Amino acid sequence: MSNLLANLTVATKSLSAQAMGVQTAGRNMANVNNANYARQRVVLGDRGSVMTTSGVESTGLEALGVTQVRDSLLDQQVLREVSLKAALDTSQSGLQKAQAGLGEQIDSASTATDTATGGSHGIAASLTNFFNDFQSFAGNPTDVGQRQTLVQQAAILTDRIQLTNTRLTQTQNDLTTQATGDVATVNTDLQNIADLNAQITRVEGNNPGSAVDLRDTRQAALEDLAGKISFETRPQPGAAGQVQVFAYDSSGNEVILIDHQNVTGPVTFDGTNVKAGAAATTLALSGGSIKGALDTRDGALQTLHGNLDSLAAQLVSSVNSAYNPSGTTGDFFDSSGTTAATIQLAGGLTATNLKASDGGAAGDNTTALAVANLANHTFSTAGGDLIDGTFGQHYSSAVTDLGQSLSGVNSRVDDEASIEKLVRAQRDAVSGVSLDEETADLMKYQRAFQASSRVIQTIDSMLDTVINRLSA
Repeated sequence: MSNLLANLTVATKSLSAQAMGVQTAGRNMANVNNANYARQRVVLGDRGSVMTTSGVESTGLEALGVTQVRDSLLDQQVLREVSLKAALDTSQSGLQKAQAGLGEQIDSASTATDTATGGSHGIAASLTNFFNDFQSFAGNPTDVGQRQTLVQQAAILTDRIQLTNTRLTQTQNDLTTQATGDVATVNTDLQNIADLNAQITRVEGNNPGSAVDLRDTRQAALEDLAGKISFETRPQPGAAGQVQVFAYDSSGNEVILIDHQNVTGPVTFDGTNVKAGAAATTLALSGGSIKGALDTRDGALQTLHGNLDSLAAQLVSSVNSAYNPSGTTGDFFDSSGTTAATIQLAGGLTATNLKASDGGAAGDNTTALAVANLANHTFSTAGGDLIDGTFGQHYSSAVTDLGQSLSGVNSRVDDEASIEKLVRAQRDAVSGVSLDEETADLMKYQRAFQASSRVIQTIDSMLDTVINRLSA
């Protein structure tokens, strides 16, 4: 009788264990398309054996818990690749907006060409038209229509330089705004991860690794954080189940972001540097959208901005020197507007008072020719000029540099996308759900469940015989 009851207990435990196996396999299959889910496995075992009057008896099969299949190394690699990809994506977006703001593109000959439909709408074309109109004005200095065309084209040129400057400034400001918003998201993510550390500790207690859903949620939060900044993780020393999150400063020293269940200090952004940790240390970011935004803003876009300012300053200086050699008869451009943001025609300049010469006879065109010849003049910074090459060459080089930066980023984005996909595939091979495998497990647990049920039914029949029939 006692053996029958003991066997009934063993069969009941087995039934419960197999039921948990069925539930786990079903949960895995339900999450086959959940990228943040790591497949789960039931840990089966027994609690040992006991000595009875009939000898040693097993306590039976039990479900000791549910664990998830994760590879911490692959998880860390995914975080790194996500961070690198986010930086490149942000950089690509910023450079594309800057190129669109220029109204220029780079062709196979590495020259700036106008992309607007229906005519010339870029700085490159406006520069050409400006000097061509001065050449035409020199050929017919008394023609009223030519005078009006020249003044109008000069105004178009200054407007386009100013507009391009405004667009570049707006793009840089947009990248600053994006970085500021991403910093706020970073602080939210850090607090979320710290809270999940605390929840995992409470749930797992004496059963490490059992808070599988919370661990999945934390990994998703870490990947979201990796999209904003670069960082590393490691098991929290002295706290099983928790992760410590840290970044690096410019000297390679660790800056702790999350310690146990606490965010060590908010991440801040002063417009130039990103700081974090208890001592508000400047971080040396190697990835994330914040790095991509700041590198693009302070790198390619700032260089282009500087080249545009140099073009404007050289244009004002050279044209005024040729147009007003004596310095007494009036400038063509306002001499105080020596940047792309401030370049403008001299006050009072009209088609009527436009000069073909500096005080010469009515048909004298020396001044107009001098300005027109500037189109082919080669400048040199070594000789004290603000640009190298002609105006067209300088601007073409500036736009080409931007185009090459964008081309390089486009190539790196494609490469990084392939690497990230490969790393994720490697992780999925370990942690991802396989429908074939889960279907096989489901059938296995179902058959084991049925077998345990049959054992219970058999024991029930035997008990019925012992209790109700033999006693009669």
